Amino acid sequence: MQSVVIDEAYEFVPPYRGTWWARGLQRLMPRWLRKSYGIESIECEGLEHIRESLEAGHGILLAPNHCRPADPSVVNEVCHRLGLAPHTMASWHLFKQSWLQRFILRRMGAFSVYREGMDRQALQAGIEILTEARRPLVIFPEGVITRTNDRLLALMDGVSFIARSAAKKRAAMQPPGKVVVHAIGIRYHFHGDIDEAIHQTLDDIEKALSWRPRREPDRTQRIYRVGEALLWLKEIEYIGEPQVGPIPARVENLINQILIPIEQEWLNGKNDGTIVNRVKQLRTEILRDMITENLPEEERQRRWNQMADMYIAQQLGHYPPTYVKSDPSKERQLETVEKFEEDLTDVSRVHDPMSVSVRIGPAIAVAAKRDRKATEDPVMAAIEQQLHELLDLPYV
Repeated sequence: MQSVVIDEAYEFVPPYRGTWWARGLQRLMPRWLRKSYGIESIECEGLEHIRESLEAGHGILLAPNHCRPADPSVVNEVCHRLGLAPHTMASWHLFKQSWLQRFILRRMGAFSVYREGMDRQALQAGIEILTEARRPLVIFPEGVITRTNDRLLALMDGVSFIARSAAKKRAAMQPPGKVVVHAIGIRYHFHGDIDEAIHQTLDDIEKALSWRPRREPDRTQRIYRVGEALLWLKEIEYIGEPQVGPIPARVENLINQILIPIEQEWLNGKNDGTIVNRVKQLRTEILRDMITENLPEEERQRRWNQMADMYIAQQLGHYPPTYVKSDPSKERQLETVEKFEEDLTDVSRVHDPMSVSVRIGPAIAVAAKRDRKATEDPVMAAIEQQLHELLDLPYV
């Protein structure tokens, strides 16, 4: 399990307001993208939309999809091309990895948000950034990295709360100001030897399973064979035996086998919302007195085990069962194999060379008040629709 949860009292990491460090570090971004993520080039479409909002003096919120760890760096490079140094809302655990990472993240404009509870300081910081309208604010509305460039998760409503609160403040200014949202569609393209990239990674996974690596001509068939083996292992671990039937139903059943007993203990059986929301609600409850009380070591370890189980359930929810078979593109195949490796080892190797296509949507105006008669939040609905269009995904 990756270290995304910390059993310490939360300490808000505020945004660093200076831009000297940010602009200096931005000059190193192309080299960082090549070295860390294998990204050789970025093509950007729609920069004029942000320029128009800048010229109008609007508070600007950028809302990208979040399919790879490189996304924040890609967005920062796009902002650099516009002469901007953005502020970015980032999970608190990223600031706890090392003092150097914390230093660099802050100087690049990032500030923390506590994903395991209500973080009023982060919300207020985001509202202030948009109200001041000096620098754009970046929030990834999916909230987690999906590793699926052709699918969007449900978006978090906190994005519209921050935007609307800032819009209300700017509307009261003299002269009145506005807040706008620009959705950003980020799509990655792999230009290397896809056979070697996939088969090399699957060789290592099969060796870890004590299998003799078997390179099949049909990459898709091999991916599903390894994927089903990994699913069987988790079914044996949590259910006691491998299951049969369609994979989508088996994955859903396994997720519920993991989460429902924990929800019965901590939430009186409540299991509303997406898998990400279910896991977030559980983490909030489980962590509360881990932070405030001196629990016996046995109880503390029991709760860590529960959070590890919840992490597995959340990761299972990020595998669309027909993702590869419905469209066996090399990018979908690579994403799936990378997820296998990341879920087994917490690290996925870099596959290069890659390029990135970035598409920026026109401004979405944010009203100071929400229409309570609307069945859904109009800001979130507009962001979701625009992200689907920018990524060329069907929107229902």
